[in-house]
Amino acid sequence: MQARKHIVIAASLLTLALAACSRPATPTPAAPVAAAPAADAADAREQANLANFDDLDFNVYSNQKWDELSRSHAADITVHWPDGRVTHGIADHIADLKQQFVFAPDTKIKTHPIKIAQGDYTAVTGVMEGTFSQPMPVPGGKPIAPTNKPFKLDMVTIGRWKDGVMQEEWLMWDNQAFMKQIGLGQ
Repeated sequence: MQARKHIVIAASLLTLALAACSRPATPTPAAPVAAAPAADAADAREQANLANFDDLDFNVYSNQKWDELSRSHAADITVHWPDGRVTHGIADHIADLKQQFVFAPDTKIKTHPIKIAQGDYTAVTGVMEGTFSQPMPVPGGKPIAPTNKPFKLDMVTIGRWKDGVMQEEWLMWDNQAFMKQIGLGQ
């Protein structure tokens, strides 16, 4: 983002310098270097997407404000989950997110150590923390009793944005590391 601005400015300066070398030496004032409006707009859009993502994780997700998820997610969002499932639509996404809080109601994301944006894409790392303190439902079986063990799980989310909301989201974390941390894996 800042690098793009620097490249545009450097290219403008180089163009001016080359043009000056090919002209006779006359005392004409140098033209001011104009910032590239398209680059500024792209940078602003990228930064807005990252800010929206911070609000999503730190505020909306961590505080389970599901009625506010549409500020960052399109109604027909496609979500790719770490277990290979793909869901379509914000209602299905919210239902899946709610399930994460059934067995670990204190789940939070408080930090994004790495945040990258380019064009319509963001890539953000986060740390998901919580405690396995409530029974964990399992499909077609008896719920798993809580172990009361905490977890601190590194995760990555890649988002494809359009008009300020994610159209597609890829969620990634290590499910085996998660199971080990909560006492259910080797």
